[in-house]
Amino acid sequence: MLQSLHIKNLALLEEVALDFESGFTVVTGETGAGKSILLGALSLLAGERADKTIIRQGAPACEVEASLYFAHSKRIDEVLAELELPLTEDGQLILKRTVPREKAPKLTVNGSLATLAALQRLGEHWIDFHGPSEPRRLLKESCQLELLDLFGRTSSSRDAYRVSFQAWRRAVAARERLMSQTQLSPEQLRFLENQLVKLDALELSEEAIATLERDFQRMTRAQELMELAAGLAAGIAGEEGVTGRVSALVREARALESIDPDSKALADRLASVSFELADLGAEFEALGQALTFDPEQAEELTTMMNAWLEAKRKYGGDVQAVAAARDELRRRLSSQGDVEGTLARLEQEIAEAHRAARKQATVLREQREKAARELSKTAVKGIVQLGFKKAEFLVRLVPLDELGPDGDCRTEFLFSPNVGEAPLPLSRIASSGELARVMLALKTVLADLDDIPVLVFDEVDANVGGEIGRVVGEKMGWIAKSHQVLCVTHLPQVAAQGNNHLLVTKDQSKDRAIVTIAPIHGDRKQRVTELARMLGDRTAKSALAHAEELLKG
Repeated sequence: MLQSLHIKNLALLEEVALDFESGFTVVTGETGAGKSILLGALSLLAGERADKTIIRQGAPACEVEASLYFAHSKRIDEVLAELELPLTEDGQLILKRTVPREKAPKLTVNGSLATLAALQRLGEHWIDFHGPSEPRRLLKESCQLELLDLFGRTSSSRDAYRVSFQAWRRAVAARERLMSQTQLSPEQLRFLENQLVKLDALELSEEAIATLERDFQRMTRAQELMELAAGLAAGIAGEEGVTGRVSALVREARALESIDPDSKALADRLASVSFELADLGAEFEALGQALTFDPEQAEELTTMMNAWLEAKRKYGGDVQAVAAARDELRRRLSSQGDVEGTLARLEQEIAEAHRAARKQATVLREQREKAARELSKTAVKGIVQLGFKKAEFLVRLVPLDELGPDGDCRTEFLFSPNVGEAPLPLSRIASSGELARVMLALKTVLADLDDIPVLVFDEVDANVGGEIGRVVGEKMGWIAKSHQVLCVTHLPQVAAQGNNHLLVTKDQSKDRAIVTIAPIHGDRKQRVTELARMLGDRTAKSALAHAEELLKG
């Protein structure tokens, strides 16, 4: 859940620090007061892109920081680990984003620098926004199918189907690719075969290529290397080398030892150095002798190195790219050798993959059919509570002629708001207000299945009023039993049901407009006044009395 939020120099807001509680929090204020600033701050922390215009005029930068708490932090810690960011400490996640006017933006997660992509990835796991346009998503088949699969818990079957579907599509693409290729001429075949022979002569492994490049480097600079090695060997073990001088020093150390036995350890160490120098001299001498290459060996190394350099230039700069090109050449030559046989094998592969995908699609469709029946029954109850006394709501599966990315059927939501009218697709019958209520009913049904902890509703109660507003508030409260809900609303019937209440105000009495956000749920008088304002008149006795009744309710 969201524990605290600190906003500084964002739009018209100078600075505010807010603490949040679990449950249902409402955000109210007059139109244009700046309620969107609060949502904007949360959007920034969820990874939304931002430009310099969001910075308060005259300020060098704007800052947004939030503290989040996860009672069960395993999932968010897995995401943090994938992003190579610090894990939560006692379930706490700290997000901070700074947008300077002159410098580059700065983002941190638990004190460590992060990217915008990382913030977006984390945002998918802690917050979900539902704005005024959210109900319009119900008109999209993809959204309807997403909601049905969420309700039916079909994710594992859907993932299994997609694996089979992609295998089938890959086989079909391979067949189409082969059929589109022209038959190669004898000259082209000989050229490709010659290229493959050259690539097969190379041992295409990281270790083998590294050895080839090292040996070639030694060969081309053999004379220089031999001279260096010989010089080192002579300097260490030659007549004028340091080994002879150190040996003389060892003899003197032993003489000292005969006089003072306590110096034995020093004499032993010096003797050890003498032995090590002797070994080093011998090894440098052996290295110089090993750097001789006979003509045949040199020619072979040169040929192999030239082949490798040519392959890198043609097919890519690393071993993997060249190996992939070799495999593609081999496949292409193989297919040219027996096009009909290759096509026959692909046809068999396509048929088997299609049968497997069709089988998985059937399993998925059966689960969806069961979920569709249950969702239809459950959702219509919530829709009726939202003011449609005789409404009908059906989830229908429509078969597809061929398998698609999401299965062998598509989803269609049918709705009838009035008695005696046949249910029709939402896109053909629902008004914006009706869509909002249908979406809210579905969100209520699906709340327990959605594991995103923070849900933000921005005026989803638009086009709703009267008694239905009270029911909308009840639905929000019900969702808040399993989530932390923030709701921007203009309905007093909704605002009165919040456990927590934030009031957004804009003061334009001075030279500059100032926006403030403050909690008022601890001040009943102030909250009654705000509800009365939402009812139409903050000073009218009738409005104040009605506001009191709403709070009591």
